[in-house]
Amino acid sequence: LRARPLADEHRKFRMNATADSVRAQTLLRTWDSQQTAYITDREARFEIVLDALAAVIESDSVVLDLACGPGSLTERILQRFESVRVVGVDYDPLLLELGRHALAGYGDRVTLLDVDLTDPDWTAALPHTEISAAVSSTALHWLSAPVLTGLYQDLGGLLPVGGVFLNADHLRFDDGRRLFSLLSDADDRRSQERGRTEGSLTWNEWFTAATEQGPWAKYADERTRRFANRPPNPDLSPDFHIGALRIGGFGEAGTLWQLYDDYVILAQK
Repeated sequence: LRARPLADEHRKFRMNATADSVRAQTLLRTWDSQQTAYITDREARFEIVLDALAAVIESDSVVLDLACGPGSLTERILQRFESVRVVGVDYDPLLLELGRHALAGYGDRVTLLDVDLTDPDWTAALPHTEISAAVSSTALHWLSAPVLTGLYQDLGGLLPVGGVFLNADHLRFDDGRRLFSLLSDADDRRSQERGRTEGSLTWNEWFTAATEQGPWAKYADERTRRFANRPPNPDLSPDFHIGALRIGGFGEAGTLWQLYDDYVILAQK
C-alpha cells in the first residue's frame, strides 16, 4: 500500500470543493482540535491504528468505521491508503451530514450511513461488499455490556478470517488502583488545560458552532431527540472488551497501545 502525500490530498479536495464542503472541512479541523484536548497523543493513537491496518489490508480493501462521527479516523484512512474505501456508520445525524460535506472530495471512496449500533439488525444497513477490517475511535465506551458483546459477535461474523478490528478509546474504570486513577485524571486535566490555552473549543462550544450554519445544522433537533435518554457511560474495562472479542470469534485480542486510561485494542479473526 502506498501512502499519498497529505498536501496532494488537500489540493485534490480544494479543486472539487463547494462552499459547504470548505466550511465543513473547517469544522472538522476544529473538531479535531476539540477532541485532541480530551485525548493526549491523539495523533499517535491514530498512527498506531493506521500502522496496524497497513500490515493486514490490501489496496482494494473496504474498512468499516464504527461510530465514525464527522469522519476524523475515516479521513486519515483515506489519506494514508490511496485506493482503500471506507464505510462509516453513526447515529448522530448532524455529524454524519457534516462528514458527508467534509469528505466530499474523496468521492465514492467513502460512504457514511445512518446506523444505530444498539439495533440488533444494524449490519443490514451495510452495503453488500466484503469488509476487510473494522475500526472505531472514542465512541464504543458508551455502549452497555450486552450491546457491546452483541456488536463484537456481529463483527466476528462480518469479518473474514484474518480480518482485524481496532478500537481506540478511553476505557475508564474503577478497579481499585488509586495511583493509576490519580495519574490518569491528572493527564486528562493537563490535556484539557493545554487545549484551552491553545484555543480549542469545549464539546458544548463546538456543537454550538456547528449548529450556526451549514446544511448539517438542520439536524440539531433530531440529534437532541435521539440522544435525550442516553444511558451513562458503563465504564467497561479493557479486559471486558478483550474477553467479549474472543467470545465473538476473534482468536487474537489484546492491548496494542496504552497511555494511562487511553487504549488501542486489537483483535484478529
